[in-house]
Amino acid sequence: MDPSITPQRLTTCTVEDVRADQFDQVVGPLAEILMACVGQGASVGFLGKPDAEDAFSFWYGVSGSLVSGGRRLLVARFAGQIVGTVQLVLAAPANGRHRAEISKLLVHPDVRRKGVARILMQRAEAIARADGRSLLVLDTRTGDAAESLYGSLGFELAGIIPAYARSTAGKLTDTSFMYKRI
Repeated sequence: MDPSITPQRLTTCTVEDVRADQFDQVVGPLAEILMACVGQGASVGFLGKPDAEDAFSFWYGVSGSLVSGGRRLLVARFAGQIVGTVQLVLAAPANGRHRAEISKLLVHPDVRRKGVARILMQRAEAIARADGRSLLVLDTRTGDAAESLYGSLGFELAGIIPAYARSTAGKLTDTSFMYKRI
């Protein structure tokens, strides 16, 4: 992470909606963010910190749904550098096209608590609304800082499933399922 990023809020943070043809330009920084976040314990499907090959493989798995339009990939930049990301999953069966799922909100540990996640979430919600969605859903590890962020953005707890996923350390953890009507 660039040492010029200061502790102040990232007031000049911008969010981009990455198109499939732009993916190769962002995959390297996204892999770095993924490795850094999982290294700090982020629960995004990995047991232990992924190496670069695993991180790139994860992101290339996402890229296919960008082509089909079933997923939107947002990246946050500060001073030109990618510092965070979130995905908005739009693919749904016919009876679920009124909803979208928030997935894989990741902010580089060096710039957390500066408003990046909030900006990404607000942009994802605006895109969902513009696409005619009226409900957002997500899941997060119960008790994580992300859970309180989502609550502050108007998400409500639908329920908690105990021992739903393993942490990066291999421990079973509870998962909170949340929703927001938009």
